[in-house]
Amino acid sequence: MEFLSEYLGFLARTATLVVAVLIVLAGIASLRAKGRRKGGGQLQVTRLNDFYKGLRERLESALFDKDALKRLRKEQSRDEKAKRKARAKAKTTETKGRVYVLDFDGDIKASANESLRHEVTALLTLATPRDEVVLRLESGGGMVHSYGLASSQLARIRQAGVPLTVCVDKVAASGGYMMACIGEKILSAPFAVLGSIGVVAQLPNLHRLLRNHDVDVELHTAGEYKRTLTVFGENTEKGREKFQEDLDVTHKLFKNFVVHYRPQLNIDEVATGEVWLGVSALERKLVDEIKTSDEYLAERARAADVFHLHYAERKSLPERVGLAASGALEHGFARAWSKLTAARFW
Repeated sequence: MEFLSEYLGFLARTATLVVAVLIVLAGIASLRAKGRRKGGGQLQVTRLNDFYKGLRERLESALFDKDALKRLRKEQSRDEKAKRKARAKAKTTETKGRVYVLDFDGDIKASANESLRHEVTALLTLATPRDEVVLRLESGGGMVHSYGLASSQLARIRQAGVPLTVCVDKVAASGGYMMACIGEKILSAPFAVLGSIGVVAQLPNLHRLLRNHDVDVELHTAGEYKRTLTVFGENTEKGREKFQEDLDVTHKLFKNFVVHYRPQLNIDEVATGEVWLGVSALERKLVDEIKTSDEYLAERARAADVFHLHYAERKSLPERVGLAASGALEHGFARAWSKLTAARFW
């Protein structure tokens, strides 16, 4: 019993020490996280030419034997030296154009705009009309004001005279297409979904349910149209008409925005809220070419220096854990939803 008592005391002291160390470490981590947040995020730059070269060299190493690979490397080195000599002989000071690659994976709030705005600001400090910006876009749309701001970031590139190419591999609909149409060139995968040039809004109304249970809801406003439709109050025909009028005005602005950047479109034909797959979108001039982003960037890497830009916000450990949990829930919901709606597409 004496031994057991001493042993339990030892465990208690050890546990106390461990907890104290963890508290200290958590405090240090919190202070470091605060210090990092003061500096914001960080721009990450990756040279995609090196990535593609690494893929090719890895495949060559697997396909060729040692002697053949050695000869191949010598030939490649000789060709590279010849190109350098030719450039030196021509006494040209021109450098290869640069291609800046951005990614935008849009949710309903266009949250990726927080990174996009910094990426655009950074590249515009160096980009010239000889360069190109390629945006790999994926979005089914969302809030009007959020996607309006994201579109304004892309408009900055056009205003600076830098060519903008938008690649759509999966979907660019509604607010996503609002962003895509700013590109001087839009490339689409064959089965990407594009269009949905329309506006939608819906909300439930619980007024009758509450009235049946003798629940009153009072809503006080100043201004005739401060509130048109409500969730709990009684909606009027006048409020519905005003709500629809606001939707029509937004739709008109949306159409005018698209026409400004793609005047070749028959806007009355495509601004019906419908979506089309890549090939059909090409027929309607919603896109300019059927090609995946991988194919296009691999081609550009042969003639230009290609850089991928990503502005990453520094996040604390609790924030990272929360984002991971949120991402898992979102992924699970997306999988369930895709199963429920699979028949719609096939």
